[in-house]
Amino acid sequence: MGIIGWIILGLIAGLIAKAIMPGKDPGGIIVTIIIGIVGALLGGFLASAIFSVSVNDGFFQLSTWISAIVGALILLFIYRLVTGRKARA
Repeated sequence: MGIIGWIILGLIAGLIAKAIMPGKDPGGIIVTIIIGIVGALLGGFLASAIFSVSVNDGFFQLSTWISAIVGALILLFIYRLVTGRKARA
């Protein structure tokens, strides 16, 4: 799967992560999309490094989607921790 596939997957994974972890984010939909794209790449990297799972096999593989969504959730959680501290300070 090429970089365009990961970007499209990241867009969708970002929206799914936002639905799983709802709340107010300072960046809005644009930041959510960026977090989804980077999270998909991060999730794919972590899945291949930790579990030796090949997530580059196809767009419709379950392991690809799970790793992308988990990566987006991790980044969304970190983003909320960082921006939450700035808002309170």
